[in-house]
Amino acid sequence: MKRAGETFAIVAMLSAGLTSSIQARDHGTVAQTFPIIEPDLLATIETRLKGMESRGEIDRMNALFAKRAEAKIRRPTPVSGISPATDERVWNYDPTITIDKDVRDQKGNVIARAGQSVNPLDFVTMRQALVFVDGDSDAQMAWATKHYGDLKAKIILVKGSPIEEMTARQRRFYFDQEGRLTGKFGIRHTPAVAEQAGRVVRVSEVVLKGAI
Repeated sequence: MKRAGETFAIVAMLSAGLTSSIQARDHGTVAQTFPIIEPDLLATIETRLKGMESRGEIDRMNALFAKRAEAKIRRPTPVSGISPATDERVWNYDPTITIDKDVRDQKGNVIARAGQSVNPLDFVTMRQALVFVDGDSDAQMAWATKHYGDLKAKIILVKGSPIEEMTARQRRFYFDQEGRLTGKFGIRHTPAVAEQAGRVVRVSEVVLKGAI
């Protein structure tokens, strides 16, 4: 038992000495090191751009971008989720909003306070109806242009090319970019008409006879 105890004590002393030696000793560099080189990113980009320019790649890219932009303008992305009307539907859209903070005029006078409900139709009038149609539908375009002149309404396309229609029909057309207006009014089918009726906007989806 005494021998075993002595052996344990020796092992403990050696362990303590080894630990102390490891902590105090500097072993130096174990492997070769290399400096971290960070290339000048702007210089690299400039070099690549000059190479692309010399090969005519930049001119080709600019031409491609211009072509795509023109195509987007001539034929915007169609509004998704819109289909021809198969049932007559009429509802009212209330444009009343609640002010989240005080609104002041140029002189600092409060004209609307936070929490106040305001209906824009109390201050402005919709002098023209908004007529939404599928610009690729000959039937819808014929119906809209026959019943609604420039002074009576703004014809707004949810699909098709307003530029081509303006050229062909010699009148102004609009496009519901990103479906903002149809989404606001809740329109899901065309033709659809939105016009003021007192303090609300009366919205109706119209079924064209013979078009179903």
